Amino acid sequence: MSGSENSCEMPQSSKNGYHTNSGCETDTGTERAGGVALSNLPSVKKKKIVIHFDLNNTILVSDAVTKQGTVAALEYYLSTVTWGRMAKGRWEWMCETPTLLPPCEGAVTYYSHFGRVPGFTSGPGKRFRKVLEEHLELLQWPSHLQPDKELSIKGEDGKLYHWILPSFFQLLQDLASQGLEFSIVFRTFGTDLPRVLLVVQRALEQGTHPLFPDLPALKLSVNVTAGRIRCSNKGAVLTYGEERLSARDGERSLYQFMSSSQGLSGFQDHFDWWAQNTYSILGGKPLWIDPFDSAVQHIFIDDNIRQNDEDTIVHPKVFLDPEGSQTRTASTSELYDLCLVQNDLFRAISDPSYFIQRIHICMENYERNLQQGLN
Repeated sequence: MSGSENSCEMPQSSKNGYHTNSGCETDTGTERAGGVALSNLPSVKKKKIVIHFDLNNTILVSDAVTKQGTVAALEYYLSTVTWGRMAKGRWEWMCETPTLLPPCEGAVTYYSHFGRVPGFTSGPGKRFRKVLEEHLELLQWPSHLQPDKELSIKGEDGKLYHWILPSFFQLLQDLASQGLEFSIVFRTFGTDLPRVLLVVQRALEQGTHPLFPDLPALKLSVNVTAGRIRCSNKGAVLTYGEERLSARDGERSLYQFMSSSQGLSGFQDHFDWWAQNTYSILGGKPLWIDPFDSAVQHIFIDDNIRQNDEDTIVHPKVFLDPEGSQTRTASTSELYDLCLVQNDLFRAISDPSYFIQRIHICMENYERNLQQGLN
């Protein structure tokens, strides 16, 4: 394969050796906590936020379904954020560093063109080997700590790694310390959910995480019952323990159910429906959004959120009227960094404050939208 470069302008590398494109990122606040700015916009800290979290390649760097260990999972992710194009029958790289968004017109990710390639950085992606090695090192379980059968995982290289990213637990502490009302809803197509709920419950209730022993002080509850969301042409059906809600009875009830969630909970979404809809927005994980709601904001964080509605994983269903029941499908670009966050796994590994930074950006952008609507 060719190592030649296209002449398009390259994104500027960050100090971590990679570049992240994002939406309308702002920093207008004066109050700061943990180095992160808090907004002075009215009401931005008074609302409740419901954070929907994907698992694999968002807070887990492994996958039980594909049987990928930590190294393979991170290598696969790398192939989804490195860009090039075919020219004269050969692959040309169009980026020097990983980036969430295409560096220029015509660029596609290596994964989207070739699919999963085992050993990506030993072959076609060898130019990105250093990025992989740097982040595997950051992800290693601290050598001075005893291995933990729940919180650490042995990689294919024999090394111990964090199973759940420390930045996720840091987010819980940050949200609580800043006095934000919030709940967490795990949303995954995979099979890791029951185990994640149990491990997180023990960390939060028994203080089992050696890096975060004070988590029980947050008084966060975890419901270890894994719910299900199944979709069809007739709409979504949500099952949670004894409760069953259907879009046929009105989508407002599904929105209210999610908005009233407390602590941490989780749902397995409908992968087959996404596949039937050719992995497009219409088959994605449903996210109900009321843009008129000043009391609750929903934010979805997932590495497969993309500003290409033919290849994205969340289906935003936006209500047309306050308290109304009709929704429309919103494009990903309309809600990017507002209610949808494309997870940058490398930053989530390297920056403990990554998640709270993204949450603040979404909250401030949402508040601006509300204020503009009122005006």
